Amino acid sequence: MEEEIKSEFKRSGFDIEDEQEILRKCVTFCTDYSLTPSDLVSSWEVHYLNRQLNRPIVESAEIDGFLLHLQNEKKEDSIKENEKEKESGLHTYSIGDVEMLLNNDDDTKDDTPGTPINHHHDLFPPSTEPTSLMYENVLSSGKASKSKLITPFSKRTDRFAVKFSINTLPGVENGKQEPDHEYTENDEDDVLRRVPQRERCSLVIHGSGLKPGCKFMYDRTEDRLNAIENRIRKHTRALVASGLYEEPTDPTSASQRSIFAVGMICCDAEGRLNEKSVMLQSSIEHSGGECVRLDLQRLNHYSIFPGQVVGIGGHNPSGHCFIASKLVDSIPMSVADENLNPLKKQAIDKENQSTDTISKQRELSMIIAAGPFTTTDNLLFEPLTELLLYAKRRPPQLLVLLGPFVDSEHPDLKKGTVDRSFDEIFHFEIVRKLEDYVERVGSGTRVLLVPSIRDANHDFVFPQPALEINLTDFKPQIVSLANPGIFEANEVKVGCCTVDILKQISGEEISRTAADGKPIDRMSRLANHILNQQSFYPLYPPAESVPLDFSLAPEALQLSLVPDVLILPSDIKYFVKVLGSESEGINNTKCIAVNPGRLAKGEGGGTFVELDYGGGSNQINASIVGI
Repeated sequence: MEEEIKSEFKRSGFDIEDEQEILRKCVTFCTDYSLTPSDLVSSWEVHYLNRQLNRPIVESAEIDGFLLHLQNEKKEDSIKENEKEKESGLHTYSIGDVEMLLNNDDDTKDDTPGTPINHHHDLFPPSTEPTSLMYENVLSSGKASKSKLITPFSKRTDRFAVKFSINTLPGVENGKQEPDHEYTENDEDDVLRRVPQRERCSLVIHGSGLKPGCKFMYDRTEDRLNAIENRIRKHTRALVASGLYEEPTDPTSASQRSIFAVGMICCDAEGRLNEKSVMLQSSIEHSGGECVRLDLQRLNHYSIFPGQVVGIGGHNPSGHCFIASKLVDSIPMSVADENLNPLKKQAIDKENQSTDTISKQRELSMIIAAGPFTTTDNLLFEPLTELLLYAKRRPPQLLVLLGPFVDSEHPDLKKGTVDRSFDEIFHFEIVRKLEDYVERVGSGTRVLLVPSIRDANHDFVFPQPALEINLTDFKPQIVSLANPGIFEANEVKVGCCTVDILKQISGEEISRTAADGKPIDRMSRLANHILNQQSFYPLYPPAESVPLDFSLAPEALQLSLVPDVLILPSDIKYFVKVLGSESEGINNTKCIAVNPGRLAKGEGGGTFVELDYGGGSNQINASIVGI
């Protein structure tokens, strides 16, 4: 088993520091937690990402932390199994249950006579009483009851602590930790009087053609093939037009001379990609869409995943295997934005000029938060309420909220114990709070909503149309964007996508590091894949949880420009990073990648990002703040 574990680590690009000792412990982990070597290495990769380790080495110092990670994973799996048993009405008895029954002394029972209960008329047994109904009954008595309600979230410490910050703006201080005291609505008027009114930012939404209520589930095999073919052709045209590469040829034909080819990385069978299963699918134009096996042994470094379109230099002596000597994973960005709808841009600009006070261009202040917006033990949306209180004290020009808003993964929604429709929850818990927020902070702040495929009140499809908000009073201030989407605020280009593409690519990617041993920031590399591929979702085939539909405006997934800010919310640890091209200096434009984390995590609070953009990637003040 030690050899299998060692082989799996090597296949995933990890070296082992103290090989004998670490492999011995890994065998113990596999035995204790019933893991295969492949499962063990997959768990290590999750631990490696969450810890943001730079060196691809399994070190002795990290083994204890990895053991704790395995224990937490086992505990989460056990909790999920218990939930499934409760839903099915079955219970698997453990030795602890047997001991409890054997040690149950009748003398401990209360012999006081009580009122007989007719169990047949109980609508909800005590063990399954819906949490949402209990909280709603408490809240129905008024605001006083709500303030007295004690939840795990309300008992948290270190409110609004700054967990990470970057400041390259001259003369601007980093965000400081807010005082940890109870902030009530009675303080709002005083706070708002002291806060200077901001000028409203301009806003231009780049249209994708997706409209609310559009029909989907009409995806055909032909649509998928056309989308893949168009991506390969687009990359081919861009690489040839750059003048750095020759016209590509058929990589499946036997040839002793060195050639250049363009195609999509794919796996030769179902399962995870590895060095021996890498295939290259070329375009129909050059090879009829056929695949050829790729040999990557001569490359000293690479990072590939299924669906990635690359340029490959090398030769194919036998006609069965293409031996790669060079890999190009980045293409030049086009100067013009192909996705922009000029008519829509002109209409929005006209509206802004007539109704808004436009602030200084290329400067923008934002607060960015991603759902869930309520904790798993209730539907009180306490984290959202706290975020809006923070945004009243420090009002941004743009408050960007990314779904899920009504999370389909919430325990109460999954059990069906909620007595309101999903639309009602969204309207009363989200929209009404936002209407109250913009009314209090004034016209200087805009709110932008981006849906998620986990939103129970919205279409389960990707790409996803904008949310239907149906506002009357605050229509210019509260706007919804498609998922994924691109917009400009004060001429600052921002792209965002709520599908967790970073986590999904990290689970499919294989890589090799350069021999010089330079530390590699994997988070930056994962985010760079989005820019290099010019796609919000370059992974193919998509993850099982993603309802990717190519019949719905495939251009909506394209990222034909380098945004100034790229927002990619993920379950992976929060970050703010400045991205630059890693491939031959083709794309020199820099981009700020932001993962705000999740506003709510379990029964506790998560994180959000406060960002001041001063005109360029070298002029920012960003803070990751704990809610």
